[in-house]
Amino acid sequence: MSNESDAADTADAEEADAGTGGAADAAPGGAAAAGAPIGAEDHEPAAAPAGFELGTDGPGVILAGLDGSDSSWRATAYAAGLARRQGAVLAVAYIQPILGAATALAGAAVEETTQEIAEELLTALREAEHRVREVWKVEWRFLTMRGDPYTGLAKLADELRADAVVVGVSEQAGHKVIGSVAVRLVKAGRWPVTVVP
Repeated sequence: MSNESDAADTADAEEADAGTGGAADAAPGGAAAAGAPIGAEDHEPAAAPAGFELGTDGPGVILAGLDGSDSSWRATAYAAGLARRQGAVLAVAYIQPILGAATALAGAAVEETTQEIAEELLTALREAEHRVREVWKVEWRFLTMRGDPYTGLAKLADELRADAVVVGVSEQAGHKVIGSVAVRLVKAGRWPVTVVP
């Protein structure tokens, strides 16, 4: 007798839910789980913002500053390793120093010298690539321009939409092109900057 009564009560409850929109139908979007957020179905799935966004799917371009010093070569090697592991493009930049007032008279000679340095750096990069090409490959490009090293690297980082900038520490103040560029790049706070000793 009690079994018949329980079965009748269950059947009545199911009919009430089906006919009048029971608790399961009353929840927004048919959410029957207790504590389900109200209006959860109203939110659209997250979408990536339109246009350029830094760091969305790993780095696309890693910029390394190279001036021929040992620390800048180590920075370039470090950046190359990052680029290889992340599948990013390695951009190696040599910023040819601008002439100071003291060297203005020797302008043509200095300009020719900095261009020769750029060519020597490019040759050394090609040789390094040739030595390791059987082990690993990385897409890279060499860029050079005249100007202040900080301004040049910042301009290139912006133009390339670099995801990271890697530079070496100054080895001797006043003797190396990079100098305090690392500190200025970090203080700018516009890109992640790695300073390699």
